[in-house]
Amino acid sequence: MAKLNLDKLDLQIIHAMMENAAISYADLGKQLFVSGGTIHVRIKKLQEYGIVKGTKLNVDIKQLGYDITAFVGIFLEKSSLYDQVAKELKKIPEIIRLNYTTGNYSMFLEVVCKDMNQLRHVLHDELQKIKGIERTETFISLDESFNRNVQVAG
Repeated sequence: MAKLNLDKLDLQIIHAMMENAAISYADLGKQLFVSGGTIHVRIKKLQEYGIVKGTKLNVDIKQLGYDITAFVGIFLEKSSLYDQVAKELKKIPEIIRLNYTTGNYSMFLEVVCKDMNQLRHVLHDELQKIKGIERTETFISLDESFNRNVQVAG
């Protein structure tokens, strides 16, 4: 697929939608001085090129009882096992983010759990049984100071 050349309006739409994905196309069009139809066409184009991948609801997970966030560094037996291990990790619902990394760890993941017992289950009963994981190192988050989207330059 050819690379999409984004213009100023595309970047403005992306920025506005990152701030408030619930805004209507009509309201966004008014804000950007174009029609709601233009916004609709541009969003469709951004989706077709894989730049926009749906929308997400921003939920305060603490309010739902998820009190533990941990980061886990994974040491693989061999880096060639990454795809196989990633496939197995994707099956664990408590893991919300996984990255292939440079540095000490082969992989780095984020886990969200309701309590320490659930985290222990993920670390001991789930991660340790995956073939290819040599060992792990876990960091428990005490607080999240902020979490934001990248500022799209326009």
